[in-house]
Amino acid sequence: MTSDKNMRIIGLDISLRSSGIGVLERRAGRLVAVEYSLVRNKAALPHTACLLTLQRDLAAALERTQPAAAAIEGGFFFKNAKTAMILGEARGVVIATCAAAGVPVFEYAPRLVKQSLTGFGGAEKTQVAKMVMTILGLRETPPPDATDALALAICHAQHQTGIAALQPKPI
Repeated sequence: MTSDKNMRIIGLDISLRSSGIGVLERRAGRLVAVEYSLVRNKAALPHTACLLTLQRDLAAALERTQPAAAAIEGGFFFKNAKTAMILGEARGVVIATCAAAGVPVFEYAPRLVKQSLTGFGGAEKTQVAKMVMTILGLRETPPPDATDALALAICHAQHQTGIAALQPKPI
């Protein structure tokens, strides 16, 4: 595990078919991207195999990067119960995998993530992507799900400084 001074945070944009993973580190007061990637599952892959792939790839990323915390999006409200159930299962896999690795998980509302990066909770994905690139000094835009994961990690890093460190609590 890295020291508090160089704390690593993993952001996770969870879905069944394409989950984003983004790891950053605070170095000398700056946020630096350590790595980012996608966990992809083909449409023909059975549901349970997708969950297993998500678990295995996330466990490998946690082992490789040794983050001190994980940031995920808070729950959504879906009109389609089946979609909500599938996302809930994927979230459960992610939360359990992080717990098994001893990594506390923090939830952030999508509007809070956008507001933390752009100053506006209703920002478009392109605005968030530009801010991720600017904050982390990236030369190219990561894939959308990885960008969202990095945005979650940045949001967590911002909320762990000053008075904001009193909130949120891990789930």
